[in-house]
Amino acid sequence: MNFRKFLITGGAGFVGSSIAIALRHEFSDVQITALDNLRRRGSELNLPRLREHGIAFLHGDVRNPEDLESCPVFDLLIDCSAEPSVLAGVGSSPVPVLQHNLVGSLNCAEIARRHGAAFLFISTSRVYPIESINALPYREEATRFAWSGAASNGFSASHGISEDFPLGGSRSVYGATKLAVELLLAEYAALYRMPVLINRCGVLAGPWQMGKVDQGVATLWVVSHLFGRPLRYIGYGGSGRQVRDFLHVDDFCRLLILQLADISCWNGKIFNVGGGVNSSASLLELTQLSQQATGKRIEVGQHAETSPVDVRIYVTDHRRVSADYAWEPQKNVADIASDIAAWATQHQAQLRNVVG
Repeated sequence: MNFRKFLITGGAGFVGSSIAIALRHEFSDVQITALDNLRRRGSELNLPRLREHGIAFLHGDVRNPEDLESCPVFDLLIDCSAEPSVLAGVGSSPVPVLQHNLVGSLNCAEIARRHGAAFLFISTSRVYPIESINALPYREEATRFAWSGAASNGFSASHGISEDFPLGGSRSVYGATKLAVELLLAEYAALYRMPVLINRCGVLAGPWQMGKVDQGVATLWVVSHLFGRPLRYIGYGGSGRQVRDFLHVDDFCRLLILQLADISCWNGKIFNVGGGVNSSASLLELTQLSQQATGKRIEVGQHAETSPVDVRIYVTDHRRVSADYAWEPQKNVADIASDIAAWATQHQAQLRNVVG
């Protein structure tokens, strides 16, 4: 393994804490520091888990360079810090998400350069433009929208969106911040010989995600069934047929372990990372899976109006990363719903006032 001292920004969040704990399970003798501002409600629930696994925690904010300067020496920075909602800046000022996602990640890149460290960036599928995705041919099936038609540049109905999908067009302020950081990291890799790897993630899901309406839909859906809280199908006529692919966080962490072991691709290379076609579901199908996982039914209402930043279908074509790292997702959406239900059942008292 090429790295011994890790700094994980956003380290008390869902993805950051999951990575930190997975690293500790895999490498007992490495140094791991998690930095987080604990701004997202529920992130404080991960602090005992980090302590239990011998992971140092620092309360700090990536928007403040001095907080990063106070961190111990590291040779790899894993940037999981972000305002994670695609709705950020919709109907309000974009400045907060720009400060957090763009300025914050720039601060992370700069401190990594000064340490002579490598940089692993957790980016997003939301860098792909909304209008272009929604213009892809589709059909309406009983429980979902499904892509159809011939393959084109970066698109295949049978595999999804690849890294070659054209980037021209609007993608949300959130997506724009992530793409801007990707472009900056390409310059850091070229000018400063910084080892850089970028994972454009689809929907990551699993236990310890504090799901909200705008982020963490799998947890929101399962836990709402468990606690008897109403839900709504929002957009596209309120049909619930929008589709996403879901990647279990355990599968994501397993990929990261493989990526750490082989740095031949750490030259600014970008990978689309997600569950793919075999782990995709519509909201209607997620409702069915939540019912199966919890044994409960709830009311699901409808709201017809579609958000300007929503997409009808997004499925990750992960063939590039699968080929380079001999990796495939092992858990599907049913497994994800089942794991979330088991976790939420065990921690109901903690989660009732946090999730949703």
